[in-house]
Order: sequence, then structure tokens, then C-alpha cells
Amino acid sequence: MRFAGPLLLALLLPVVADKPKLTLKANPTMAFSPARIVVTADLTGGTNDDQQLYCPAIEWEWGDGTESRQSADCEPYEAGKTEIKRHFTAEHSYQIEEPPGAGATPDYRDFHIQLHLKRNGKNVVSGSTSVKIKPQD
Repeated sequence: MRFAGPLLLALLLPVVADKPKLTLKANPTMAFSPARIVVTADLTGGTNDDQQLYCPAIEWEWGDGTESRQSADCEPYEAGKTEIKRHFTAEHSYQIEEPPGAGATPDYRDFHIQLHLKRNGKNVVSGSTSVKIKPQD
């Protein structure tokens, strides 16, 4: 019976290792305001026909208090035939100005960008990255 633990772990490990993951990359990662940032996200892991990840609601949080949401009108899901989307792209503009009389222009400001793939309003998988934007003089 003492081998049951390692055996159970060995059986469950492939399932855990194949968990979907979103990796985000911003371009550029540092910029002067006004800045146009393009973010790409790649979904790895999971199966190509994962119903939870088929045609999800897409929600971007840009770290400056704004959000972008996307949803698509997709064909009905068919197990074994339908394939999920694994690459996502969006762009966002950052316009940061210092108020008059604020003194010296501060260093770069950090913005935490997040992407959430949702099903029925619940988060299925998320990923994030950061950018640095320097305000205008």
C-alpha cells in the first residue's frame, strides 16, 4: 500500500503538466508617452479541442484603469473536430501627461497588463506582462 501515493502521483502528473497557460509579450516594453503598445498572447498546454477554451470571452486589462472586451459568434462546439484559438493580439495607447507645475518629469510608470479568457463569466486562464511608459514633459 505504500506505493499507492507515488503511483497516484505518477498518474496525475501528465494531467497537471498539461494545464493551459497564457504567455503575454508586449512590444515595446518601454516607451515615451504617447505610446502604442502591441501585446501578443500565446496559449500553450491543454488540448486543441478543450471545450472550456473554445470561443472564450476575451478581456484585456491595461493597467491604466481601462479594459477591452471581445466576444465572437462561433460555430457550435464539436468534440474531436473543433480547435481552440491559441494566439491573441491587441493594441493599446497610453497617453500620460504631467499636470502643470508638477516639477521634474518622473521616471517611467509601470502598467500591469492582463488577459483573461472566460467562459460563462468565469476565468478559465489568465496571463500578464508589464510595460513602462515615461510621461510627456
